[in-house]
Amino acid sequence: MRSEDPTGEATALLVDLIRNACVNDGTVASGQEIRSAELLTGYLEGCGADLGTFEPQPGRRSLLARLEGSDPDAPTLLLMGHTDVVPVNEAGWSRDPFGGELVDGMVWGRGAIDMLNLTATMAVAFRRLADAGFRPRGTLAYLAVADEEALGTWGADWLVRHEWDHVRADYVVTEAGGFQVPTPGGVRLPVMVEEKGTFWSKLVVRGTPGHGSAPFRTDNATVKAAEVIRRLAAWRPPTRMGDTWHALVDGLGLPEELHRPDGFVERLEHLPLGLARIAHACTHTTFAPTVVHGGTKTNVIPDRVELEVDVRTLPGQTGDEVLGMLRDALGDLADEVEITARDDPPTASATDTPLWDSLSRVSRRLCEGSALVPMLMTGGTDNRFFRRAGAVGYGFGLFSQRLGFEDYATMFHGNDERVDQESLRLSTELWIELARDLLG
Repeated sequence: MRSEDPTGEATALLVDLIRNACVNDGTVASGQEIRSAELLTGYLEGCGADLGTFEPQPGRRSLLARLEGSDPDAPTLLLMGHTDVVPVNEAGWSRDPFGGELVDGMVWGRGAIDMLNLTATMAVAFRRLADAGFRPRGTLAYLAVADEEALGTWGADWLVRHEWDHVRADYVVTEAGGFQVPTPGGVRLPVMVEEKGTFWSKLVVRGTPGHGSAPFRTDNATVKAAEVIRRLAAWRPPTRMGDTWHALVDGLGLPEELHRPDGFVERLEHLPLGLARIAHACTHTTFAPTVVHGGTKTNVIPDRVELEVDVRTLPGQTGDEVLGMLRDALGDLADEVEITARDDPPTASATDTPLWDSLSRVSRRLCEGSALVPMLMTGGTDNRFFRRAGAVGYGFGLFSQRLGFEDYATMFHGNDERVDQESLRLSTELWIELARDLLG
């Protein structure tokens, strides 16, 4: 896999990571990230770095590599990429989602965007720095972590709780910014400085069992659940705009009216789909019914249906506030629905930091005329665990303009994930230059 060409090296590593198919469906036995941890361990062995692995559940292995700094008082920079991917419906794909095919300079496969491209380029940059004898003042660390796609229970969450002395960092960079957005003022590069929280909820709808041959005036839990789903889908939460949203609108040169909450949702109808989805998620608490379980037999009226709802919360919101919003959405059905939730609050990092300044300098050199703009991450990343432990955490990378912002926005957890080799080159160079600039 080692070669004189770092982009070719990153490509080969990315292809192997895709083909490992570390699919995480949320169950403890899924993921099996050990396959990619062993691949990356083999790639990094012999470079002079300290390597260690952590496996809190069989097969759920994470890899940590460190180049210790010469000054114990200097900061630690952690480059963190996850190795698991979400499940896939192969019928929606143009190519084998786990084939890792390279076609016309584009690598196809589940995880190509989310986020194996960065996991691979971070490893290549780390290895190149180590091979070059890089011995910084501050410590450089690389973490290939398991279980990001299912709340980080056996990955970053576990590591921060149980192995903080090993993974401790002042600055953390992980997914998912750095997409080039052309504007009249030049290219702008979003940096994920805030992250929505999750309030994943289970709603239990109850009814009365009966015979399916006589449904008249029965208390059918499935029918009731259908109305619950309809109300959640139809409910329109209030528009809330924070400083990061206003900075993004200004930075990307978006229409001025996107600063105003009145009529905001109606204006989104005139934006490209990917941008409209992100704009809505950045300014609203969102409820997405995603999983339904219920019924036992075709001829039995069900007395219980479980719904799983992906609820994402905005910075500053509390669990009690969001629970109240759920009940408002359900209206007169609220008392007939049992709600349990896991509250994982939003997190944020400031922009007046040495890491922001360093990313700004480096990205401007690699992408001439560019500038950083802060952005709210609408999904969840492992940054939240490190932010809560005191680290500054950003989501960033550096991607080419071969694929537009609209393409990137719709590929996360979607069909036909792919990334171009120019993006792999840019990200590899970004990590090398960031380590040199920030750590000295």
